[in-house]
Amino acid sequence: MMSKRARRMAVHHQRHQAGFELNLIPLIDILSVMVSFLLVYSTEVEIIQNSKGIEIPQSIAQMAPDRSVVVMLTKSDLFVQGELIESIKDVQAEPGATLPPLSAALKRPLLVGRDVSETALAAREITIMADKSLPYEVLKKVMATCTDADYGKISLAVLQKEKPVTLGRAPAA
Repeated sequence: MMSKRARRMAVHHQRHQAGFELNLIPLIDILSVMVSFLLVYSTEVEIIQNSKGIEIPQSIAQMAPDRSVVVMLTKSDLFVQGELIESIKDVQAEPGATLPPLSAALKRPLLVGRDVSETALAAREITIMADKSLPYEVLKKVMATCTDADYGKISLAVLQKEKPVTLGRAPAA
């Protein structure tokens, strides 16, 4: 037998006891928006493996680079697709305008491909990722060798920075 107070408390607890329900639809909506956002904005970025020995210059260019062969110039070495070709001291000591070891590496069948027409040769792209403290003569020899090896488009890898703010104008929102 329950007391009057105990019955009243039991009725009160039953009345205020609501069934707990987890609504997953808003959570699914938020997750689908996040996934679509990440898919849209992650396709525009190309990640080029950067070495710790390279400090890349900055630029305000808007065009994204296409996939291409990567020539990497650190402060001490020259690489093609991650393979060591020669040292920067050897590049500077090279008497000609082009670099024979780099030219041989760029003309390998794995980089060139099997069936390449003359128009495709002129449209081939190469990206040069060089430390910003290297002398221009080294970069000039590398670019001359790339054009000699039938690469028609040369891109320099840079970090994108914000556009400079002109005086008297507020930045666009």
